[in-house]
Amino acid sequence: GWGGWLRASQPFCPICLLQMSWHPQYRSSKFRHVFGKPASKENCYDSVPITRSVHDNHFCAVNPHFIAVVTECAGGGAFLVIPLHQVRVPVCGHRGNVLDVKWNPFNDFEIASCSEDATIKIWDIPKQLLAKNLTACKKELVGHARRVGLVEWHPTAASILFSSGYDYKVMVWNLDTKEAVIMSPVKTINCHQDVILSMSFNTNGSLLATACKDRKIRFSTPEQGPSSRSEASYKGHRANKVLFLGNLKKLLSTGTSRWNNRQMALWDQDDLSVPLAEEDLDGSSAVPSPPQGDGNIRYYEVSTDKPHLNYLTEYRSYNPQKGIGVMPKRGLDVSSCEIFRFYKLITTKSLIEPISMIVPRRSESYQEDIYPPTAGAQPSLTAQEWLSGMNKGPVLMSLRPGSELLSPQPLPPERPLSKPRPHTSPRLFNQTEKLAAEDGRRPLSLLEERAPRWVAEHRLEEKKTWFTNGFDIFECPPPKTENELLQMFYRQQDEIRRLRELVTQREVQAKQLELEIKNLRMGSERL
Repeated sequence: GWGGWLRASQPFCPICLLQMSWHPQYRSSKFRHVFGKPASKENCYDSVPITRSVHDNHFCAVNPHFIAVVTECAGGGAFLVIPLHQVRVPVCGHRGNVLDVKWNPFNDFEIASCSEDATIKIWDIPKQLLAKNLTACKKELVGHARRVGLVEWHPTAASILFSSGYDYKVMVWNLDTKEAVIMSPVKTINCHQDVILSMSFNTNGSLLATACKDRKIRFSTPEQGPSSRSEASYKGHRANKVLFLGNLKKLLSTGTSRWNNRQMALWDQDDLSVPLAEEDLDGSSAVPSPPQGDGNIRYYEVSTDKPHLNYLTEYRSYNPQKGIGVMPKRGLDVSSCEIFRFYKLITTKSLIEPISMIVPRRSESYQEDIYPPTAGAQPSLTAQEWLSGMNKGPVLMSLRPGSELLSPQPLPPERPLSKPRPHTSPRLFNQTEKLAAEDGRRPLSLLEERAPRWVAEHRLEEKKTWFTNGFDIFECPPPKTENELLQMFYRQQDEIRRLRELVTQREVQAKQLELEIKNLRMGSERL
């Protein structure tokens, strides 16, 4: 399942509590005991003049190097870039209030901002400290007739940016050009009848989902032009935010029900006629969005089986937030089993508060089951390839410390150890050619990469000498390499973890049976 995140308050119902005690239900989940851990006071970012704009947005963007937050200022629009070591870079250049900021997923030192002045600006954040405010942008994108409310980078193609404005248009920009600073859009998607409130891409960027002020969800295929693929016509849920859920081919939307209760709904991307699941949150007037709302964070696990949306638990806070930024997976602290990190904007205190979501584990080793491969900081397509109609999934990376980007090609199967066989000269000659051909082209393991190049060459020459001198290396099984030993160790750890989870499930089932027997006895005594 995929952990869905939403802030809202949980209504208390004594009848539900009584039913839960009479018919206990247990659902095994590795995220069952996730808890929120706010940062200490010295690790928060204080004295930040957070914007008081009424525009509905996150107002914060985060990457492993910087935090960008929209600020309140006079005489134009500005946002603040704060390195994680808390040295601030004010970025000023818009003539109107800044409404959205987004970091380039493939360049941690490039950020896009949009404003009420109907422009989008691309900024290069210098690595060295600045003595004055940053006012000169890298590129200025002009095309919208009214203010621009949202910007979004393409998830797999380099230098492709999307923007939506109050002119009801979504524009596509190609930044991989040598044009002047002022640029025009390469495509325009015009299939909306009102202001666009939310944009979200699927994993490979072939589908763009939008939520509009007319309360409808629409799909577009941005690489094929301005036509809309489909839209939700269901009237029982009025959406204002939409989010693709990874590779599940599902969407999560938040909004209101026909009775104006805050509500979220789960959709199948191939059928937008009726949602797969709906859940009313409460009657609050705050707009819920993933992950946004009043002051609390509720965690859900999304699964392919019914009931699809499974409530886990809730992080409670008395401080309402103006917006929230989410750290990319590659910026998390895997040593403490951190699966999310939110940066909460508290306007009343001029404070940015980091909140870490942690899965409690006793083992100090890398927990591979809660860290699947995630998108790395490398594009899988160039801008021209995407504009020509190509689509590829993201380049994945492992969050294991020291790991490299995962190759999209499947790894070759391990060669089983064969029995000793008598060799002949042609066979030895073929093996020598194979070693020579593989040298320089075979992907090196992590441990081999750390060794100098001459070590690998020396080993190759050593093996060639064995062959030419007539020694048979198949007389005994070859010793295992460090990489193979590490793989064996990780497989054993995974097997131990799986067995522990199985034991935990059996204990839960045993407790469930004990409670059912106890309830039956109490019922029989009452009769």
